[in-house]
Amino acid sequence: MKKFTKIVATISDRRCDVDFIRDLYENGMNVVRMNSAHIQYEGFRRIVENVRTVSPSIGILMDTKGAEIRTTTNLDDQNIEYQPGDKVTFIGDPKGVTDKTTIYLSYINIARDVRPGVRFLIDDGEIAFLVDSIEGDKIYATAQNGGSLGSRKSVNVPGVSIDLPSLTDRDRTNIGYAIDLGVDFIAHSFVRSARDVLDIQEILDAHNSPIKIISKIENQEGIDNFDEILDVSYGIMIARGDLGIEVPAERIPVIQNQLINKCILRHKPVIVATQMLHSMINNPRPTRAEVSDIANAVNQHTDALMLSGETAYGKYPVEAIATMTRVAAEVEKSLINTRPAPLVEPDVTSFLSRQAVISSEVLSTKAIITDSYTGRTARYIASFRGSYPTLAICYYPYVVRLLALSYGVLPLYQERMESSRVYLQNALIHLIESGRLTKEDRIAYLGGAYGEGHGTSFLEINNVGKIMENFQSYNLPNLEEAHI
Repeated sequence: MKKFTKIVATISDRRCDVDFIRDLYENGMNVVRMNSAHIQYEGFRRIVENVRTVSPSIGILMDTKGAEIRTTTNLDDQNIEYQPGDKVTFIGDPKGVTDKTTIYLSYINIARDVRPGVRFLIDDGEIAFLVDSIEGDKIYATAQNGGSLGSRKSVNVPGVSIDLPSLTDRDRTNIGYAIDLGVDFIAHSFVRSARDVLDIQEILDAHNSPIKIISKIENQEGIDNFDEILDVSYGIMIARGDLGIEVPAERIPVIQNQLINKCILRHKPVIVATQMLHSMINNPRPTRAEVSDIANAVNQHTDALMLSGETAYGKYPVEAIATMTRVAAEVEKSLINTRPAPLVEPDVTSFLSRQAVISSEVLSTKAIITDSYTGRTARYIASFRGSYPTLAICYYPYVVRLLALSYGVLPLYQERMESSRVYLQNALIHLIESGRLTKEDRIAYLGGAYGEGHGTSFLEINNVGKIMENFQSYNLPNLEEAHI
């Protein structure tokens, strides 16, 4: 593990060969993201198979489209040029063909939801139109600036609640693909409320799927309802692209900090996304502002950072991953843990996780080790943002991939063994051989005395050399009955 902060990389089915994915993985990628807006089933299958060929430890995340609005295809698929003051009519009709005077939108009932005075921001805000009046299904508007409009561009309407269903038909189809292919995470776009998340969870539950939901926060409604969204989500993605259009740009750093804090307090992984190394789509080196952006997110103790076009179609994908890894690792060396510590609930796992992290400061432990049935204990440890790594010994391969999003966690799968003692011994051997520990170091070990699925119940702090030298007589609670 080169750094504590994890990296998510967007991969296209047009560039997903095994050697390419391996290069990204070896340079610091932890999770692969698939953008469902641009991939069909065979593309999903090819990416998943190639990722699994490289390593069964890489997490795989699929996006949904969610409640989004787009323009339709342009006449002759040609870009349309607009100047400030141009008059345009907007109509909700996904079958319409957009031309210079009429822009058709994918949402049929758009005229019902908007009002005069609101703005349409098209193509990530490149072109803005001010709504003048509404007559029936026609919306009359004026261009606020010049720009070029291509086909099927995104449309944001800041300050307006759009009454779209949270899932499109294509989303439902793609969720079925995700279940069939064994994807690990679904990142749901444009989440506005807990109900949007539960719509997906009901589908997953009906198929008994272990897929976890990451809610993408990218509009004002998502911010307003963040607490209820967090309650029902496995994790959060702060998708700053659309969010930066929906809310004033100067508010984004503050919102980012607030949302990261809330996720840490609730022991849930959080991803910061969008334009982190945007210049590296075309250039081999980042701008200083981009390096500072990464450093800021790492200083805020995000669990993960995400790359989009940089790795999906950029000219320097491997260099972008390597750059992000170097910046994160360098910043982590200087971190002073000033984060608001998560509340230690009246919960054994929470309490013992906090004490394990404190042990590095008080007793100079150099690593935390835990055996993991669901990943819960490892996620709790991660949320306390310690200065030393956590080795999570996982009973199931999919838990390894879930923990690929958790800060400072090195997850390893080990086949079932006769006792917790053997798990611990193998973990220590791994850490010693990889140079992370010496026999003179102390470690903190979190385990359960009642076997798999019964939770964490004890914290053991001991010297590595003593454990290894006295392995045959070394005992853990309820050792012979744990059967883990």
